[in-house]
Amino acid sequence: MIKLNTIFDLNALHDRLISSAKPEIPTVVITAGTCGQASGANDLIRIAKREILTRGLTERLHLRVTGCHGYCEMEPSVLVEPRGTFYPNVGIDDIPEIIDAAVKGITIDSLLFKEPVTSEPVEKQSDLPFYKKQVRTILSANEKIDPIRIFNYIENDGYSALMKVFGIGKSSRIIAEIKASNLRGRGGAGFPTGLKWQFLADQPSRNGKYLVCNADEGDPGAYMDRSILEGNPHSIIEGMIIGAYATGATEGIIYVRNEYPLAIKHLLIALRQARDLGLLGENILGTGLSFDIKLVKGAGAFVCGEETALIKSIEGKMGEPRQRPPFPTQAGINGNPTAINNVETWANIPVIIRNGAESFRSIGTKNNSGTKIFSLVGKIKNTGRVEVPMGITIGEIIYDIGGGPVGKAKIKAVQTGGPSGGCIPSDKFDLTIDYDSLAEAGSIMGSGGMIVMDEHTCMVDVAKYFMNFLKEESCGKCFTCRKGTQRMYEILDDVSNGEGSLEGLELLEELANSVKDTTMCQLGQTAPNPVLSTLHYFRDEYEQHVEKGKCPAGVCRSLITYSITEKCNGCTACLRACPEEAISGKKKERHSIDQSKCTQCGACWSVCKFDAVEVL
Repeated sequence: MIKLNTIFDLNALHDRLISSAKPEIPTVVITAGTCGQASGANDLIRIAKREILTRGLTERLHLRVTGCHGYCEMEPSVLVEPRGTFYPNVGIDDIPEIIDAAVKGITIDSLLFKEPVTSEPVEKQSDLPFYKKQVRTILSANEKIDPIRIFNYIENDGYSALMKVFGIGKSSRIIAEIKASNLRGRGGAGFPTGLKWQFLADQPSRNGKYLVCNADEGDPGAYMDRSILEGNPHSIIEGMIIGAYATGATEGIIYVRNEYPLAIKHLLIALRQARDLGLLGENILGTGLSFDIKLVKGAGAFVCGEETALIKSIEGKMGEPRQRPPFPTQAGINGNPTAINNVETWANIPVIIRNGAESFRSIGTKNNSGTKIFSLVGKIKNTGRVEVPMGITIGEIIYDIGGGPVGKAKIKAVQTGGPSGGCIPSDKFDLTIDYDSLAEAGSIMGSGGMIVMDEHTCMVDVAKYFMNFLKEESCGKCFTCRKGTQRMYEILDDVSNGEGSLEGLELLEELANSVKDTTMCQLGQTAPNPVLSTLHYFRDEYEQHVEKGKCPAGVCRSLITYSITEKCNGCTACLRACPEEAISGKKKERHSIDQSKCTQCGACWSVCKFDAVEVL
């Protein structure tokens, strides 16, 4: 790999790559993030390479392997450029036909996405309902970039923001631009990024300053950061180099959870390429800036999402939060000034510098500029990662982008903000997505997890699930967090087993507020959110568990009974699915359940296609 020594070299390389590009040649783009590979993308890549080589198409067709494009429900998918043709759920037998069509410049209607209402084929990715209301300032780059090829990143304006920064030559102007953009940290708290950078820049540099990318994405159902790291790792590196120039930082750390092997692989490759090219290390491009980045693998402790606990882990100590002040920008890693931002925040930095603060601020609302990436999962048709402008309503995300419920059951609620977030009922879906409105509703933005729940979801069970997660993840340093989360779980467990009381619900609410007000870090302060929000919006469901001994959603095993109605036609599906042999009956005759053997596992209900299994 060539070694760049000056800004001029990087500019010249960028111009050479642009001039040598041949956009008129069709490109088959195969998504190969974790979700794509799990769905069979590697097989598609293997077949595509074989077809292109054996048919001598290397001069007539390009192949690009990228990270995830967001529409996880349709993986593995193929995009054909420049037409923008989108093929969902592609099989290995479809690849030769897709390649042939791409060379000829035609589409295969039978493989296209079908519009849900009319069943009409939709060719272009941008016309799909899933993408129409998105504003993809960050995620759109995943489609254009092979994450393990730095020249591909540079060809698509990569490191052009860094060139612009070096051309400006004043760190104070860079911080002023970030401040003017109104970018708030996308890790959950929403603290102004420019202000945090200013705090770090104002600190004296005795033994150096640190910049940290927090990629320890620990929320169940969240995978926004992972997909950026897998699909566009150089955007993080470029953002951190810009941050170093602005704040005077000399060392960078990407703290990533060890459970992200593909993200780690692509990051290591990207860091090596950046060093080889001269974009990291001593005297970067002759500017006098010396800055390097190393990778630190985390053990997946949820509490390390808190800044001071993350710092302890980086130092090789147990991940426990500490009292503040001093704040990390004053005394962080090894006592040195440290600024921490999450993956999505760093990915926004090159976008802001490249396009300008005013352009970034034009998206979103007054106090919540730009876009936000969410992982949309749960009881919804279109699961995946979505990037939407701040200020969009929850309903637009759930119904217009997400496509609404999977089956006949109506959507009941959505939880935002991960385990520490709150559950928002469907009658509040006109609520706008921003830090302030979600906090007022009893939830948080968090890093961007969004779990959709339908009428078959028990809100007591949801609160119990997340409280079990939080009590296990509590570091135990605060007594109120350590014992409070445990006791809240025990009360919720009693309620779900029909052993709760109205007095217990009052105690649960009082305990939740106490934990919220008396714990030291954000884990403890936000841990009661699932309890408080479900008690506030779904108290009647708690009361039915307590007063009537009934779970309205038919989830809590101790409070439900399965029976087979006259709708049963004796297909024997339930009989074969029952693990306890509690179901009996002859073929084509109504079956019955032996309640003494039934463990309320729900296997019979899940396999019945005739709605013949009833939950009482």
